[in-house]
Amino acid sequence: MTLDTIAFQALNGLAAASSLFFVGAGLSLIFGVTRIVNMAHGSLYMLGIYLAYAIATAIGGGWGYWTGVVGAALGVATLGALIEIVLLRRIYHVPELFQLLATFALVLIINDATLWLWGPEDLLGPRAPGFRGAVNLLGRRFPSYDLLLIALGPIVLLVLHLTLVRTRFGRLVRAATQDREMVGALGVNQALLFTSVFTAGSFLSGLGGALQLAREPANLAMDLTVIGDAFVVVVVGGMGSIPGAYLAAVIVAEIKALCISIGVVQFGGFAVNFSKLTLVAEFIVMAVVLILRPHGLFGGIPIAARTAAGVEAPFRAASRLQKITGAVLLVGLIALAAVHTLSPYTLVLGTDVLIAIIFAVSLHFIMGPGGMHSFGHAAYFGLGTYGAALLVKFLKAPMFLALAAAPVVASLGALLFGWFAVRLSGIYLAMLTLAFAQIVWSIVFQWQDFTGGSNGVLGVWPSAPFDAPWSYYLLCVALAAVVVMMLRAILFSPFGYAMRAGRDSPLRAEAIGIDVKHVHWIAFAVAGGVAGVAGGLFAFAKGSISPETINVGRSIDAIVMVLLGGLESLSGPIAGATIFATLQDTIMRQTEYWRALLGAIILVLVLVFPGGIVGALAKRIAHLTAPRRSAP
Repeated sequence: MTLDTIAFQALNGLAAASSLFFVGAGLSLIFGVTRIVNMAHGSLYMLGIYLAYAIATAIGGGWGYWTGVVGAALGVATLGALIEIVLLRRIYHVPELFQLLATFALVLIINDATLWLWGPEDLLGPRAPGFRGAVNLLGRRFPSYDLLLIALGPIVLLVLHLTLVRTRFGRLVRAATQDREMVGALGVNQALLFTSVFTAGSFLSGLGGALQLAREPANLAMDLTVIGDAFVVVVVGGMGSIPGAYLAAVIVAEIKALCISIGVVQFGGFAVNFSKLTLVAEFIVMAVVLILRPHGLFGGIPIAARTAAGVEAPFRAASRLQKITGAVLLVGLIALAAVHTLSPYTLVLGTDVLIAIIFAVSLHFIMGPGGMHSFGHAAYFGLGTYGAALLVKFLKAPMFLALAAAPVVASLGALLFGWFAVRLSGIYLAMLTLAFAQIVWSIVFQWQDFTGGSNGVLGVWPSAPFDAPWSYYLLCVALAAVVVMMLRAILFSPFGYAMRAGRDSPLRAEAIGIDVKHVHWIAFAVAGGVAGVAGGLFAFAKGSISPETINVGRSIDAIVMVLLGGLESLSGPIAGATIFATLQDTIMRQTEYWRALLGAIILVLVLVFPGGIVGALAKRIAHLTAPRRSAP
């Protein structure tokens, strides 16, 4: 490896950094002002390249490409404005996580709409007129289009900087980033400001996608791929910082380029392929930055937004009616095993729902009572899955030993990651958990000799007497009941009260002698262990596993289940997991466009039950049953 090689790869990194900066800057603007974690931002990027392809191929000729780029950016900006006006404006008053749920529903809808319009095949667009060739640099041929992208990054950065510093709109954006409620109190039209910012952020995302048309084919996987990188850029640079977003994009892109240029290196008798680190390099960077500088390179301590969401009521012990209802449901679940001869698939679905319930209650334990928002909870589910499966594969361990080991392995991982995570809060904590989950996924995906790599582990089946579907289903019922009652008992213990005190008022909790970080760290480990129980059961239920068990999509599924049911209720994750798993299974078997239908259902639920289904119903029942004061 020569200096010329490193310098050449550095140029490639700068070209990639520009596109990454466009989408990251748009996301940073939107979050800084609206406080919305916009999961659909990657979908807007994907739409940018698809619209650019459609316009460029329809017009053709020299003007077709550049008309497609500009038209796609404007089209995505228009769609962004419609999304903000029609949907997001209705849910600004709800907690931020439910806004995230709504934007995730948009991801599902936009992905299937793109599938319907352009089909499942990758679409390779035309080359950019005037930039189809290459120039000689450092003894190699370097694409002239990449030189254009390298120049566009700083130009857009300068335009954004001047806009934010020299214009009234920019001053309002910077003021809203610091304290949006105060900006509204001063008479600024918040609705217009939010729409303008969301439109500008969508334009940047669409522009970033459209400019990729000459570099890569349009495909349906771009949305989730780019949103992960965009979150890394925003968090590493610091929320709301445009210069920080550019520096972070350059750092991430250059580290990836450096890994490619290094290639395979021998350390003694071991060969290390640095090229494989490109799968997870950005998340390693994010983890390191958040550990050393918790608010990013240019970020300040965020000011909590004063939303209209109500104060959460304390948990209440189960009433006699609730206990009877729970007992009846448990008996009903047990009785369901009797129908296995009439409807075998019912038990398969029932097993999946029970595993989803265990997974959801484990995440709710730290998200609701603990106030720790995790975007990487699939890491502990996956550690439990692989912990059980690898014991069976290599040691021929019996099923019960493998199931017992699953929560232990997951708890150890949660103890390690949680020690760093509980020192952060809010979106920074959530993104650090995502980084750890992606690191675990990368290890599992690439450690071919041990984990099986992309092929996973095969032949993990239950042993007698649980080798029949009905008996394994009953085992899942028993473990789900034990897990739910155990977590409930913890929440009503002094430890549970200390955990909630640390969530609601950490300074007061510290003042009365509670070690908040230690309590939350232990809670993190408990939640990880319970997720490991779900992972172990999943391994034996499916018979084979793959790195998909640790994919970011599984973490998102867990968040959706918790939020659908409601954070404020102990039964919320149970209801949310049941509804989500059943809907997902039912809809997938009914239509090719099941994502769009599922997303539409989630949107309706968010709009009708903005606090979650169980939480909203509980508030409604409490309102109807509350004693009414008679008029004097």
